[in-house]
Amino acid sequence: MSLDPRTPVVVGVGEASERIGEPGYAALSPVGLGAAAAAAALADTGADPAAVAAALTVVAGVRQFEMSVPGAVAPLGRADNYPRAVARRVGADPQRAVLDVVGGQSPQRLVTEFAGAIARGEAGAVLLVGAEAMSTVRDLMSRPEAERPDHGEHVGGTLGDRGYGSELRSPVAEAHGVLSPAAYYALCENARRARLGLGRDAYAHGMGELFAPFTRVAAGHPHAAAPQVREPDELVTPDDRNRMITDPYPRFLVSRDQVNQGAAVVLTSVGTAHDLGIDPQRWVFLHGHADLTEQAVLDRPDLGAYPAAEAAVRHALELAGTGVDDLAAIDLYSCFPIAVSSVADPLGLAADDPRGLTVTGGLPFFGGPGNDYAMHAVAEVVRRLRADPGTYGLVGANGGFLSKYSAGVYSTRPAPWRDDDSGGIQARLDAVPTVPTTTAADGTATVETWTVRHDRDGSRHAVVVGRLDDGGARFVGCGRDDALPELLAGDPAGAAVRVRPDGKLMIVTPR
Repeated sequence: MSLDPRTPVVVGVGEASERIGEPGYAALSPVGLGAAAAAAALADTGADPAAVAAALTVVAGVRQFEMSVPGAVAPLGRADNYPRAVARRVGADPQRAVLDVVGGQSPQRLVTEFAGAIARGEAGAVLLVGAEAMSTVRDLMSRPEAERPDHGEHVGGTLGDRGYGSELRSPVAEAHGVLSPAAYYALCENARRARLGLGRDAYAHGMGELFAPFTRVAAGHPHAAAPQVREPDELVTPDDRNRMITDPYPRFLVSRDQVNQGAAVVLTSVGTAHDLGIDPQRWVFLHGHADLTEQAVLDRPDLGAYPAAEAAVRHALELAGTGVDDLAAIDLYSCFPIAVSSVADPLGLAADDPRGLTVTGGLPFFGGPGNDYAMHAVAEVVRRLRADPGTYGLVGANGGFLSKYSAGVYSTRPAPWRDDDSGGIQARLDAVPTVPTTTAADGTATVETWTVRHDRDGSRHAVVVGRLDDGGARFVGCGRDDALPELLAGDPAGAAVRVRPDGKLMIVTPR
């Protein structure tokens, strides 16, 4: 077909990783890993890497965990301009450098954003890159101070630092002990379990059945952090190696962030790709895309659902003119089981779908390199589509606490750039009535969802989200002794409780 020369295409992808103690381990910094991935992506174009690097007008970086919250400290130091630090190492001097907001949606969102910028003539060749060296940093920090390298780099130059993004955490929930992503996701997971009416054992088995195929994919991926096949029962049975984190999650079901991984994607226009001599057989087109945001966690009518994610995937498929059944490669963001099931359920994707629900092995097994996981998913989907021309692949990228979802549908089939209608869909999502909440609950109530945090010292901390019997307002509460954890050890959905204010907290006790 005749294509506008400004049509955006993915022309190169690359990954880098290393494991402590393995041959060739170099203890690379995040800049080092990002540069290695970027060099691989430039080489993957099949053109002269130096020429492609010289053509880059934009380098956009995914924000590392060590700079993802206010006041965060990078123990070994960090580059003052991450995108330009990577660019400098691969011989590029872009006009623009961008550091994106926090969230696992960032890599796919950046692909969509800069593909659109290329289509409008606002950018030429673009490098997207991210990396984490959390495993290396932890190892180096355990050594004597004299043996620790300095990862700080002064690069200077302009930087479009987009900040942290919207504040997703709930001060009320955190005051009651919801302090980690695992706790937020556990509340959503147990809300889904309650809606489905499943007992503890049956639900655990389902999570194991969902993630066991992921381990088989990870076992065959060269960049996987934990390439080991595990059976469903092994994934969900707590033991010394698979300790409970937050009910219902043992460690094997939780995103693995202690990794050393980087990934990069090169985008150009069709015209630039021609000028650089990049073989059209290496081009992959973004056929459909959408970026949507969910309501705040405690405002959602159903804490166990993710309508923004479903809408994003459906719209991306609609824009691409294809459907779920036509996908040959699928990667659904998998920091926790519900991140997968809340998208797979409404799309009719089963845990045993022969196509698989991941192309990498997922965040608990391939690895969860901070905000950058989906860049690895894009890289692998691109490779699979090149190997099977004409087929379609889906990348679904999640951020926050089932909060932000970016979807992309890719194919080697040539396609013009199409703007999406994320704005119109977002307006409809925002118009859904929210659930009233209270910070001064007092009276009888019913349990809506719950979790118990299991600390390393053996202590437990229980959190309940419930609805007041009088008026139905939602609240967050906690317990002060073992009575509430014992209640929550069974099937507490719908259990009758009493809640009362105590200072800034709301204390829940069995009725």
